[in-house]
Amino acid sequence: MWAGVAFAVIILRMTAPPSSSPPVTDEALMQTFARGNMNAFEQLYSRHETGVWRFVFRSVQNQAVADDLVQELWFAVARSAASYEPTAKFKTWLFTMARNRVIDHVRTSRNHASIDAENDEGESMFSDLAADSRLGPLRQVSSREQAKALLDAIEQLPEDQREAFLLQAEGGMSVEDIAAAAGVSFETAKSRLRYARNKLKTLLADFAEVSA
Repeated sequence: MWAGVAFAVIILRMTAPPSSSPPVTDEALMQTFARGNMNAFEQLYSRHETGVWRFVFRSVQNQAVADDLVQELWFAVARSAASYEPTAKFKTWLFTMARNRVIDHVRTSRNHASIDAENDEGESMFSDLAADSRLGPLRQVSSREQAKALLDAIEQLPEDQREAFLLQAEGGMSVEDIAAAAGVSFETAKSRLRYARNKLKTLLADFAEVSA
């Protein structure tokens, strides 16, 4: 009898439609982490570590500094868990903190690494760019010359335009989220993105096409 029941249960499991439960939101994960669940923090880190690192790296143009700032950021996320309130998207909150750390760094140190500067092993930043899989969308260039043109062009953007462009290109953020992170209106964020893209299209006309 019990064998027949067990067999029936197995058949039901095999024929049942797959679960379509929606993924747990970032906000729910953060609140779960606040209650002491480390797995929730690991999921948040897995979802956002790459995007936020790319944004910080492109902003400061120094891999060691980016690593330090992002490490400080995740420590701050952990420390803030108990007081976290989901009044905005977690991603917007996270990138706002990342943006603030970039601003603080720029204010205290105006000495950005040169694109051609060498690291401790005597390799240029381009070697690091080619070797690091985290570099994402802006890594899609086919030559050192194109990479230099791209990084130079981004560096030439006004600070507010560069920030908006990187939040979208590397952070994957919407215009609405960029506006919230930067503390500006939707139209201002949209305008910054438009001007940034237009300038990049002009600067990179001989190397790459930037989608409008």
